[in-house]
Amino acid sequence: MNSLVLALLMMVGYFVAYHTYGKFIARKIFKLKPDVVCPSTELQDGHDFVPTKKHVLFGHHFTSIAGLGPIGGPAIAIIWGWVPAVIWVFFGSIFFGAIHDFGALVVSLRSQGKSIGELASDVVNKRVRTLFLLIIFFELWIVIAIFGLVVAILFTMYPIAVIPVWFEIVLALWLGHMVYKKGKNEWGLSIVAVILMYITVVIGAYVPIDFTVIFGITGKQALIAWIVIVILLDAWLASSLPVQTLLQPRDFINSHQLVIALVLMTLGVIVAHPPIVAPAVNFAVKGAPPVWPFLFVVIACGAISGFHSLVSSGTSSKQCRSESDSLFIGYGSMLMEGTLATLVIVAVAAGIGMGFTGKGGEFFTGVAAFNHHYADWGSVGGLGNYLRVFVQGASNMIQSLGIPANITLAVMAVFVVSFAATTLDSATRIQRYVVVELSSACNFKPLTGRQAATAFAVITAVLLAFYDGSGKGALKLWPLFGSINQLLAGLALLVITIYLARRKISIAYTGIPMVFMIIMTGWAMVINIQRYYSSSNWLLFIIGLAVFVLEIWMIIESVIVFKDVYGKEEAVAETAA
Repeated sequence: MNSLVLALLMMVGYFVAYHTYGKFIARKIFKLKPDVVCPSTELQDGHDFVPTKKHVLFGHHFTSIAGLGPIGGPAIAIIWGWVPAVIWVFFGSIFFGAIHDFGALVVSLRSQGKSIGELASDVVNKRVRTLFLLIIFFELWIVIAIFGLVVAILFTMYPIAVIPVWFEIVLALWLGHMVYKKGKNEWGLSIVAVILMYITVVIGAYVPIDFTVIFGITGKQALIAWIVIVILLDAWLASSLPVQTLLQPRDFINSHQLVIALVLMTLGVIVAHPPIVAPAVNFAVKGAPPVWPFLFVVIACGAISGFHSLVSSGTSSKQCRSESDSLFIGYGSMLMEGTLATLVIVAVAAGIGMGFTGKGGEFFTGVAAFNHHYADWGSVGGLGNYLRVFVQGASNMIQSLGIPANITLAVMAVFVVSFAATTLDSATRIQRYVVVELSSACNFKPLTGRQAATAFAVITAVLLAFYDGSGKGALKLWPLFGSINQLLAGLALLVITIYLARRKISIAYTGIPMVFMIIMTGWAMVINIQRYYSSSNWLLFIIGLAVFVLEIWMIIESVIVFKDVYGKEEAVAETAA
């Protein structure tokens, strides 16, 4: 199939889905009420609860959920063929991910902006709340450790991205100050900020900053130094400051960057329309885990991701001005992420075939370029190399517009690093909420303060990132992250489904995705736990087993609640008869 036809069919499908299925869910299932006072207004504190315009909040929400997920997942899963990846991304985002994100946002809006873990206490019971919060803590612990390390690695892979990404922080602080302190219009200033950022992109393309050598320290030690800087300074700062100071304006700038990147990639597909060189289906990949159930674990963001429920209920619900905005923010953002995942598939399945230079200096094109990376499960290497394949494939397509190669490479590198950094910021802020909630539940007051909770979140992530002393320990957690993340998605759908059941609303639209995700990802988790045990990888074995036990316990508690809800209905019906 031609890449242009594939991309257009997917994009048109998402547009139709939003205006049909999405609006149906909003009207008939969640029954949005535009006039209800939202937590951002009711609990406004100028720090976390801040009423925010719909388009600005969309920028924060989308850039927080996007990150590396919709890039890395499809770039890995395409080894099984582009057809399975496309099917799961398309139908998963419409019927699974968008419902999950939208539902978590709406339920949180109606519960004073509580996180999905805290909501479990109201919807299910207090025991489940603690279980859920522990699962969320493990999820975010791994996210912060992995994303922090990956950001540092990306800086060493793409020194051209250093100046633009760090200068973006300055631009975000300036934009937040001008909009919220000076009352200026955000659109005009955000355009100025984006223009300035792309000027730094061009500068970075010609003036790369090599961070493999800092302060006279080289190699692994330099990488460790930068991971400490990235996590401790940037993530801590973003989590501690009022949301409108850095986190929100930075995400708004990145939402502009996303639109520009998507437009450039789309135009690149239109102009170049490279043929797809990846196989349609390839289930006999040497060294690969079984496509079923691991397709649904490897492709998380872009189809459905438990992390999204944390963003929906953790930060976005505290900023949403009206329930009517939640459809665009929750459902619309997920379909936009599906669009991004689609373009990633096109870039890896077709764009890479336009040319790629191997480490040995060989130049590959067509099917040979794809096979050079995807000959077997271990041929590409770590997560960073999968991202490299996407960056190069997308850069190839954009070059067809007549833009110099070094500029297109810089544009896509900054795009990837920026989104990884914004996800890291949001994850750290949400982890702070989780630590506070867990500490409050356990009556452990030392960690209920903002700075103490943030410090705990960051320091524990740093320890996990380098737990094996190699400087890249967190990357070994990536397979476990996928399983925990997708189990969290199923459990979030479980909470949303019980919420609907208690209100006598049809649960089919959330219940079917819930059962599917719990079965598929629970299956994958069992396989992973067995593999960790047989390889004596005790850290991953212990974390994986602990999360799996917590999941089973939470499901049992929820089944009891379901029986109680529907048992009462049957009892009432029998009495009436």
